[in-house]
Amino acid sequence: MCSGDLTAFPDRLLYDQRIIENRRLGMRKPRDFDAELKILEDKAKTLKDRKVRQLGELVIATGADVLDIDTLAGGLLDLADAANAARKEAWRKRGAGFFRGGPSAPAPRAGGEQ
Repeated sequence: MCSGDLTAFPDRLLYDQRIIENRRLGMRKPRDFDAELKILEDKAKTLKDRKVRQLGELVIATGADVLDIDTLAGGLLDLADAANAARKEAWRKRGAGFFRGGPSAPAPRAGGEQ
């Protein structure tokens, strides 16, 4: 019997064929990173658009749409620059009350001067 005679070890031959077949069938499909990146970019754009829309809805719901842009920007800058933690906490509680419909929520306005 020669060392290259495959008929002498039929079980080994079948075993090798099964391994080869399993590896061939088990190969993963390569990932399309460009397509996945495009999907993530589209999702990020959708989330940014939703954030801007919700911010606009918030401005209208609070009645801040009647303020001129300089006053509104000044108020937001004052809030962003506030170093007083108690002051920020009071604003946070008032905002939370607004979303819950609590007593600190300002009444909706139809528009007009402030």
